[in-house]
Amino acid sequence: MVSRRTRRRLAADAGLLLLAAAFSLPLAWVVLSAVDPRAGLKVKVPDGLTGEHFDAVWTAEITFTPLLNSLILCGGATALTVVCAAVAAYPLSRFRSRLNRPFLLTILFATSLPVTAVMVPVYALFVRVELIDTRHGTILFFAASQLPFAIWLMKNFMDGVPKELEEAAWTDGASAAQSLVRIVLPLMGPGVAVVTVFSFVMMWGNFFVPFMLLLTPDQMPASVSVNEFFGNRGMVAYGQLGAFSIIYSTPVILLYVLVARRLGGGFALGGAVKG
Repeated sequence: MVSRRTRRRLAADAGLLLLAAAFSLPLAWVVLSAVDPRAGLKVKVPDGLTGEHFDAVWTAEITFTPLLNSLILCGGATALTVVCAAVAAYPLSRFRSRLNRPFLLTILFATSLPVTAVMVPVYALFVRVELIDTRHGTILFFAASQLPFAIWLMKNFMDGVPKELEEAAWTDGASAAQSLVRIVLPLMGPGVAVVTVFSFVMMWGNFFVPFMLLLTPDQMPASVSVNEFFGNRGMVAYGQLGAFSIIYSTPVILLYVLVARRLGGGFALGGAVKG
């Protein structure tokens, strides 16, 4: 007779399998549609294989220019977010103040604000300061929108680095900035990697912000140009959409592969504070 504990475990496994299937079906549709000569909305095994969809989207106008724009926007905004988050999280982690908790709660509240709720005043502000339809303006807003949660994450990871290591460096004459760059950030590599990947992925898939702040078609990122595959009267180029989606996802996958070691690593501080 099956015990109650075994039944619960089987039920949990079945639920996880259903959840995995729900996430796997869209991915399967993307892969199969990209090579199906008669791709449609249904998930099905293709009757034959074709590379015509990739040939159709493998152009500068459809793929290369939008991907380059996405790399410039998201890469620049991610670098700015990580640097600003590290600088802002350091005093919150290392110095005690009565304002730390209210400030962190304010940051946590800011992460719950939907971007769509502030886009109208942001658009008006960007028009007034002449930042509309500029890459650097979009990069600044991308970084500002991701910064609250990035600070929250960075501060939690920074708390795991022993302060004794910095005190030893201060004794040798190092400044707070030097201890942050040379001691804290190298030891919290997994935290920096998590903040980098999270920020980049959130920006990479953002459609609404560049759609509102950029007006010139040549500056549009890939997240906006994907709309070109949806034609009028409900017509959709499913095969080309699947091929473009695979190419569009490649930079994110490559970024995860590059930082996978840092994500799986630990702080390795066990013997650093002994003696």
